[in-house]
Amino acid sequence: METKIEVLIPEEDIRARIKEMAAELSEKYKDQPVLLVGILNGSVFFLTELAQQMSIPVEIDFMAASSYGSGKESSGRVLITKDLARSIEGDHVIIVEDIVDTGQTLHLLTEMLLERNPASLELAVLLDKPTRRKVCLDADYIGFQIPDEFVVGWGLDFNQKYRDLPYIGVIKD
Repeated sequence: METKIEVLIPEEDIRARIKEMAAELSEKYKDQPVLLVGILNGSVFFLTELAQQMSIPVEIDFMAASSYGSGKESSGRVLITKDLARSIEGDHVIIVEDIVDTGQTLHLLTEMLLERNPASLELAVLLDKPTRRKVCLDADYIGFQIPDEFVVGWGLDFNQKYRDLPYIGVIKD
């Protein structure tokens, strides 16, 4: 049976919004170095586009954390599988994530990184699903707020499939 995916946010809209976010970040940090911390694997497409659109030099590092496993629902347990390769003490750090759903993973990562004494710590997310939030967490930069649908594309996956779609889509059963 063929999987049907309905386009929720087209590629042109995604690229335009990321360009706006990059301009905001570039203006805010114009005289300061910035470290973008991508949360693997979903953030790679968003982080790449964001970094390329920024008009200031950026450094990039990655962390890997998961609370999903192979299903569509968060397990509620967060597993850190890759930590940063360097210290962030005194750095201006922007966590770059594909989506905020329950907020549990990003809440934990934010708390972990704050303990490392960065000069500042902000959160930039491509997608925000506020109706699913289980912890108090607000992103500083949001690409799009979306309804409570399971989405794929632009880095988001279902069982490691569909990350490469050039749009955000909803799987229709």
